[in-house]
Amino acid sequence: MEFTEVIKNRYSCKKYSDRPVEPEKLQAILEAGRVAPTAKNNQEQHVYVVQSPEALAKIDALTPCRYGAPMMLVVAYDKDNQYVYPGEKHFGGVEDATIVATHMILAAYNEGVDSCWLNRFDPDELAKALGLPENEAIVMLMDLGYAAEGAGPLPNHSRRKELSETVSYL
Repeated sequence: MEFTEVIKNRYSCKKYSDRPVEPEKLQAILEAGRVAPTAKNNQEQHVYVVQSPEALAKIDALTPCRYGAPMMLVVAYDKDNQYVYPGEKHFGGVEDATIVATHMILAAYNEGVDSCWLNRFDPDELAKALGLPENEAIVMLMDLGYAAEGAGPLPNHSRRKELSETVSYL
């Protein structure tokens, strides 16, 4: 798929069918995250593929936003391995995990798989429920699956500000 089509047409899916994501498509999505750039190439991200009914139930107990997706990705980072920027006020873990997640979301759409970025949950509660290591911090959850019949972008999906409202030249 042409990249401009991917970035213009991808939307946050809010209703999924029960059709599973094929292993080769999941692998392509995960590979896109693996090759994403990170500060100083620390690669502190850790992606958890959540697909067991037990693990999905734990997520369902902590967020209403799975929307029936048959699979979720949990994107976290190692707090002990993140780049500390000069001045020690900014750390690379969140931004690096965000870049990884963005690569995977775009790769999913390119593979014909729908997704949704979720952040309506308590990351500490979720990490505890899933038994994640204490040195890891969750940045986001990602629904993965195929849109249910009749699903589509929200009405405001295409509404965007003009570049002149969001870009300044100095």
